[in-house]
Amino acid sequence: MEKVLVVKSIDELRAKLKEYNGKTVGLVPTMGYLHKGHASLVEKAREENDIVVVSVFVNPIQFGPNEDLETYPRDLDRDIEIVSSSGGDIVFAPSVEEMYPEKAEVFVDLESEIGEKLCGESRPGHFRGVMTVVSKLFNIVGADRAYFGQKDAQQVTIIEKMVRELNFPVKIVRCPILRESDGLAMSSRNVYLSAQERSEATVLYKSILRVQREFESGEHRVEKLKEIALEEIGKSPIAEVEYVEILDSRTLGNIERVNGPALMAMAVRFGKTRLIDNCLLEV
Repeated sequence: MEKVLVVKSIDELRAKLKEYNGKTVGLVPTMGYLHKGHASLVEKAREENDIVVVSVFVNPIQFGPNEDLETYPRDLDRDIEIVSSSGGDIVFAPSVEEMYPEKAEVFVDLESEIGEKLCGESRPGHFRGVMTVVSKLFNIVGADRAYFGQKDAQQVTIIEKMVRELNFPVKIVRCPILRESDGLAMSSRNVYLSAQERSEATVLYKSILRVQREFESGEHRVEKLKEIALEEIGKSPIAEVEYVEILDSRTLGNIERVNGPALMAMAVRFGKTRLIDNCLLEV
């Protein structure tokens, strides 16, 4: 197992990356507490680049006032081990003071309904925080490619739009959702779930499977497919649905029938833990 270089300052990271002039760089932005889903992103980056940088930074400006910033799980030593075993070269683990040395007054934001629906509706300011920190990471690392998981489908769609419109010279690579053996999408927040909540949370994947079966059998009406998903999720007495939506997967625009690539996305709470999941429906 190769030893991973751990860097905590922007200047040190830039100096190190200068040594690799002419080599391709892949970036995997994370908030840490890595799992196999993150490892798959690192492995994909390893396949496609000479150097792989994994950022580990819990970004305060994407958390709302009543969200889990202080309790978000952190374990840098474990993260370093996972990056090393997955083929990463550098872990960039800056402090909040390093990333935001003064009061943040400049942000990257989105004036589009893409950022106002789904997670954007219940988490105002969230995507502004995401776009700002990701743009900072792009500027710091200068990566050729950046790797994001499909589980955060809305986030990836927004970042792709940001890259297009602001002309960032980086290719965004979407990687598939990784799931536990019972179908639950891997997430750093799964650690919050009690044993009962963890068991009940499997209704998310069950609802996806049921919708996919109905869709493949010819049911393409959005309202009917959403009704099927909600019925399945409703089998859990503790599931609190924030949203279940089916949208155009490219624009996140509203549709009445699935006639092209569509995204079914959901956010559901189990106790205090908010989980998201999604699947693609393609004709």
